[in-house]
Amino acid sequence: MKARVVVHRDFRISTIDERLYSAFIEHMGRAIYSGIYEPGHPEADAHGFRKDVLKFVKDLKIPAIRYPGGNFVSAYNWEDGLGPKDQRPVRLDLAWRCKETNQVGIDDFAIWAEEAGIDMMLAVNLGSRGLEDARNFLEYVNFPGGTTWSDKRRGNGREAPYGVKMWCLGNEMDGPWQIGHKVATEYGRLANETAKAFKGFDPTIETIVCGSSNDGMPTYPEWEREVLEECYENVDYISLHKYFGNKSKDTLNYFGKIEETGRYIQTIGGVIDYVKAKKRAKNDVHICFDEWNVWYHIREEDGRRIKEWDWPEAPALLEENYNFEDALFVAGLLNEFIRRSDRVRIACIAQLVNVIAPIRAEKGGPAWRQTIYYPYQFASLYGRGDALNIAVDAGTYDCSVANDVSYLDVAGVHDKEAGKLTLFFVNRHLTESADLDVSLHGFANPTLADHIAMEGHDLSETNGPITQDKVVPTRGSGVGVEDGKLKGKLRPLSYHVLRLDVA
Repeated sequence: MKARVVVHRDFRISTIDERLYSAFIEHMGRAIYSGIYEPGHPEADAHGFRKDVLKFVKDLKIPAIRYPGGNFVSAYNWEDGLGPKDQRPVRLDLAWRCKETNQVGIDDFAIWAEEAGIDMMLAVNLGSRGLEDARNFLEYVNFPGGTTWSDKRRGNGREAPYGVKMWCLGNEMDGPWQIGHKVATEYGRLANETAKAFKGFDPTIETIVCGSSNDGMPTYPEWEREVLEECYENVDYISLHKYFGNKSKDTLNYFGKIEETGRYIQTIGGVIDYVKAKKRAKNDVHICFDEWNVWYHIREEDGRRIKEWDWPEAPALLEENYNFEDALFVAGLLNEFIRRSDRVRIACIAQLVNVIAPIRAEKGGPAWRQTIYYPYQFASLYGRGDALNIAVDAGTYDCSVANDVSYLDVAGVHDKEAGKLTLFFVNRHLTESADLDVSLHGFANPTLADHIAMEGHDLSETNGPITQDKVVPTRGSGVGVEDGKLKGKLRPLSYHVLRLDVA
């Protein structure tokens, strides 16, 4: 397959917001308990957090993390997680039909986030609660002292405020499954009043309003329009969620869902522009794609289990085993976020540990990196700088979700300060190598500094507690710079990170 690619230094899309590589973790299944937190584990630190898991997290260089939910937050009392652990109440989590022990609350999670070097993005309960409780939570977290809630924080051992700047105004409020589900205008008004209060407290706070839970919702995209017409001037982002799978076992259609996601982003961008024009607003609203991942391997099975079980404590739930095909998909989706970084400023992989996650950890046992960990890591490490608008001329295919899907998926990022150009390639072709001919315009004396590859695996191969390194990146070969061009072959069904030194 011939693949002509044109990269030009000056054809910029945007400067990427580093929060494009953020994450999400919820009080759900074993994400928190025996995921990041397991007192008594051989790797537990003084606070009960697992150091082996924390090392994998640190290696991802995650800028921000959304917490504590998710569906969980819509019936959550944040105060339950304060104070001495032996005095915290056990509650029923209505979202996942589990018992919540509240052994990890905001102060505990903040310790973990600071150790991991990650900024918190906190969600408030606008389902079963509302503005008053959100305001109290903000005061507890961000006010220095001398008030009821800030002094409670100080009394609980945290003298300085946390200074959280990103606040999610509820979760998936368009979903009938959500505790406290609301119609668009009702939710939009509540979100507006909450955002006004938060910005009255601190105008530098960024507020994130709920968009559609996915682009298949019957209210999409009318939901976004109605919500934004109520709150546009007081919010900074609107959230999008989307999960992916390949139940039909059609690999090319699976990869085509990345194009479908691009249409989703483009549509909501149009809605944002429409509302801005209608309201004659001066501020810009961007997209926070704060839940995305592959989720289908055991989704239906665990959906049935939730309905049948009797309120267990931190059960194994939605612990997907990701294969090589999923890694290729995630690599392509991250490329799409880079290409759409003028609209999508924040994105959060959902979730981080155990529950539909790049990191897995056995209770009392080892932790390991799943196949999808690696493309997420490389995008986070090397996908910072200016996103470039790249022209690709390669073979295409049609599938049920999209037409004219390129077999070669490419994204590029230019880090001017470091003098690096990074190109992320996914060859989606099932059988043919891609014969690369990449023109590099505006870059003086380009040289290939590094080539990382994931290739040569059966699509069904996975990593696990015993075979942790079955699907891992290796040093790539067969690509080099000739006469100022990047040339070589990319094997079928492969992922490549090509790093070039450029002037």
